[in-house]
Amino acid sequence: MTSRRQYKIARVIRESVSKTILRGLSDPRINGLISVTEVDVSPDMKNATVYLSILTPENRGQDTIFEAVCHAVGHIQHELGNELTGKCCPQLQFKQDQKVKKTLETLRLIEEAEQEYSEHPLQEAPDGIEE
Repeated sequence: MTSRRQYKIARVIRESVSKTILRGLSDPRINGLISVTEVDVSPDMKNATVYLSILTPENRGQDTIFEAVCHAVGHIQHELGNELTGKCCPQLQFKQDQKVKKTLETLRLIEEAEQEYSEHPLQEAPDGIEE
């Protein structure tokens, strides 16, 4: 169960990391759409796992972009420290969030099935199934 304090810290981390990635990183490897999808803060507030969703044209170079963000963790951590007012700043760890990628793949499969159905519609519904 997440405490109210963990929730508030997670919100600040999400906003700070998003802003820093968007405006504060000048690494040429970082392009495409990067969004912070979730932040999990440990109960002792010393660690935080930041989940990133990376979308690029044709899904190329996502690992390179993720490595570049991980390489900039010191700068991101520093910027977060400037935003937090507490005694300590949680140590950040990044992970790639695959939820968006899986959702897009599911939508693509649905669209493909819909297109196939429109090209070859059923002539008659099987017994017991209403259209």
